[in-house]
Formats: sequence, structure tokens, C-alpha cells
Amino acid sequence: YDTFWSWLDIRDRGFEPLAGLAIAFVYLAWRFWRQPAMRRPLGTAVLAGALAWSMTAGTLALMAPRGASLPSIPLAALDGSPVALPAVLQEADRPMVVNLWASWCPPCRREMPMLEQAQQARDDVSFVFVNQGESVDAVETFLQRESLSLDHLYRDPDMTFGREVGAMAMPTTLYYDADGQLIDTHFGELSRATLDRSLERFDP
Repeated sequence: YDTFWSWLDIRDRGFEPLAGLAIAFVYLAWRFWRQPAMRRPLGTAVLAGALAWSMTAGTLALMAPRGASLPSIPLAALDGSPVALPAVLQEADRPMVVNLWASWCPPCRREMPMLEQAQQARDDVSFVFVNQGESVDAVETFLQRESLSLDHLYRDPDMTFGREVGAMAMPTTLYYDADGQLIDTHFGELSRATLDRSLERFDP
């Protein structure tokens, strides 16, 4: 990576969970031993953190597993015409990256220019942007305000597609091979390094 700080970027998997847990355990043991008065509040904090972690893990477990097929749930183009992503995939005959987003989502807004650049640079991969639950006016206003030009931009007005793939929050990015099989999922904001690493799966 380019800088030391990128090693610590969770989006780039710079954080190693097992090492982090081991260090946290050693630190907590030291605090419990050195500061008996802090045992109760520290114990409460640990239990709260464990509960939050388990809820996050449960959410990720509900997401579509690898190998799942690209859903055929109808989406809507901005002109109102119906669109099914398997048909888009078949016509393009190349791998597909599906980004679920909304204009009110700050991480979605931050990563969108990078995804626009990737769409323009990679003609061997189809980038699809599926807006979750917003009106045509809201989507068009966002595109104009941010000066974005995106191909394959569709709406999921009832968020049915999002529920089908198990996207509990946004942004969520799904990677499908040319046969429409899910090969990778990213939950949360993408960095350029994370995106590039995932796209390497599609390289010859």
C-alpha cells in the first residue's frame, strides 16, 4: 500500500480481527488487574461491545452467500421502463459489479466518483448502480449536484432487490461473474484498493 495509514484502513482489510482480539484481551486483563474499581464499568463495556459485534456478524450472515445467482427482480430505469439484471448481464456477456446506494447515505456519496471512474476505465466489467427506495427526482438531483454520469443506473423503489441479496445497510457492493454467480460481497464504503483487489478476480 502507498502509506502506512492504509495498513490500518478497515475497508482494505488492514485490520486483522484475531490479532485485534488478542491485544484487546491482554489490555483488558491488565486493566482489570491494575484497577479493581474499573472492573464493573469495563465488564459492562465489554458485554455491550460483544453484543454489538454479534449483531453485526448476524447481519453479515444474512447476506446472500457466495454462489447465489443474480436476482431477476424487476428494477426500473429512470424513464420508468422495467429492467432485469440477468438480461443486462446476458446482453453484456461480462462480469458485473452491482452497487446498492442512496443519495442520503454519506459513504455512498463518497465512493460514487471512484465507481464512476472505474466504470469509465473498465470496459470488461459492467458496473450497475441500484438506488434504494428513492424517487426519480431525488436520483436526478443527486446526479446533477455531484456532476456524475453513470451508465446502468436503475431504481429499486420498494428495496425488494436489496432485501433479496441481504443488504441490510448501504452501500453494499456485489460482484457477479459472467454466469451471474455471486463471487464476492463488500459491506460498507469501498476504498480504491479494495475495489481494485476485488476486480482482480475478473482479470484473465
